[in-house]
Amino acid sequence: MSKIEDKNSSNSQLELPKADNEHIENAAPNDVDDEIITRFLGASDEVKEGEKQEKEMGFKAAIKAYPKCAVWSVVLSTGLIMEGYDTCLLNSMYALPIFCERFGTYDTGSKVWEISAKWQIGLSMCVNCGEIIGLQMSGWFADKFGYRYTLIGSMFFLAAFTFIIFFARNIAMIAVGQILCGIPWGFFQTLAVSYASEVCPLALRYYLTSYVNVCWVFGQLFASGIMKNSQERLEHSNMGWRLPFGLMWIWPVPISIGIFLAPESPWWLVKKNRFTQAANSLRRLLSIKDPNQKEVVVDTMIKRMKFTGDKEQAKGDIGTYWECFNKKNWRRTRIASMVWIGQSVTGSTLMGYSTYFYEKAGLSTSFSFDFSIIMYCLGIAGAVISWILSNSVGRASIYIWGMLGQAILLWVVGILGFVHQSSAIGWAVGSLLLAYTVVYDSTVGPVTYCIVTEIPSGKVRTKTVVIARNLYNIGGIFNAVITPYQLNSTQWNWGAKSGIFWAVSATLWLAWSIWDLPETKGRTFADIDQLFEEHISARKFKSTDVDPFNNAKMLREFDKDKLNELGNLNNESSDYDNKSDIEKAEATPVN
Repeated sequence: MSKIEDKNSSNSQLELPKADNEHIENAAPNDVDDEIITRFLGASDEVKEGEKQEKEMGFKAAIKAYPKCAVWSVVLSTGLIMEGYDTCLLNSMYALPIFCERFGTYDTGSKVWEISAKWQIGLSMCVNCGEIIGLQMSGWFADKFGYRYTLIGSMFFLAAFTFIIFFARNIAMIAVGQILCGIPWGFFQTLAVSYASEVCPLALRYYLTSYVNVCWVFGQLFASGIMKNSQERLEHSNMGWRLPFGLMWIWPVPISIGIFLAPESPWWLVKKNRFTQAANSLRRLLSIKDPNQKEVVVDTMIKRMKFTGDKEQAKGDIGTYWECFNKKNWRRTRIASMVWIGQSVTGSTLMGYSTYFYEKAGLSTSFSFDFSIIMYCLGIAGAVISWILSNSVGRASIYIWGMLGQAILLWVVGILGFVHQSSAIGWAVGSLLLAYTVVYDSTVGPVTYCIVTEIPSGKVRTKTVVIARNLYNIGGIFNAVITPYQLNSTQWNWGAKSGIFWAVSATLWLAWSIWDLPETKGRTFADIDQLFEEHISARKFKSTDVDPFNNAKMLREFDKDKLNELGNLNNESSDYDNKSDIEKAEATPVN
């Protein structure tokens, strides 16, 4: 008999508190006897105590109890290094002479080889279109097969699709390769951040979800260093553009092995009623030395996950895309989407085009690549600053103040674009973009990944993240269309004046975030669900106290069978309901 069963057996002998008798009796269904109610209340009290302990747990205690959560989350998120690498790589290629000579056209006016604005738009749109396809597919595959198998499969296809780019004979082949590579990247965009939010405790959630942004920066830094090497040593060799693309083969095999060894998300396993495997996943994630204490924590966590999911299901939630837009979830979908779109359309595209932008601002090609490397190093430093800020500043506050800083810097960059261009102005613009990078990567960049996973309800978390990220990618398509025209010497040739355009957008998003973005710092998923259920305004989120596991309310919501199931819940319950083919093939627990 498990610890939960031991506790439930003893609880069944207890009488309900007299002060609550009348209240509970009025709330409970008529056909439910006292023993079922007592067992249910015992389980509910454990869940409430687990919620309280998670809120009170500090960073040191969390990292001591959950170091493996951090390790496995980092392993799965590392796949996004490749996306950041390729995004920066492609845009930096436009400043590489051999790439422009091989795939571009000669501009008689400026007397340089250049990839036309139309092809720059097309290539960037190819990546975004592929990611949109991948994102839409990821929700279905993850729900059916789980995070691990879905991500391993995407790694296999990414390695295969890279061959198309490496052996490209014309720019059209690169475009096809970018579309196909974008599909597995779409899988990583949603699943890595969702996994991080589900396996870690509240005290570590910000660090591990925002690590996704660090992976992007690492990928961009890696790409900048490789492109610097190509610019200096392989400027007129085909290996100058082939080698950077070929290095994408480094990642799939080691990351796939790491993902295979990682435990599956216990939230996904509980949703599939696979409690034994969920318990084994939790045991692998916990590092509590006392085995008895570990079992108590595992049992309590499974109950919390089950209670949270069943509360949503009792309201008719089954986890479809349509539910993301119904009256109950529309506000949450809107907030998650606006937060992620804001990451895309408030000037961050200038970092993606940094090398190209620095050249148009008047710097030499060599200095342009140097600035890019410095910029991404500062981006990593910004992530560390963000982690420090998160200890004392809320998620919404970080986002709002960051957006304010971005808007100010972009207004200054745009104004400098109207000053007579010189080397001094080029350096000034470059320095302001470095400052923008620090602000972005210490505020809006990392905090977005935490907010978009905290805001949705559990039943539609992955699907809400998919929708929000797809809208982000649509914003990326907009950027891909307009930015080359802003910067290309044969088109609008705005240069630093582009800052004005993005400053206006940042100002609009600043106004929205002040009005509509709630504060979720220090809130469990159950708390956030209850705050949205009670329609608490964004400005009152921080100060409102809620009781997400109110006994009387749950007794009214659940029928006799559900109350009995939750009252007798333990990690040895039936694991084999609603299984996919892969799940049926697994005869042993995850280990």
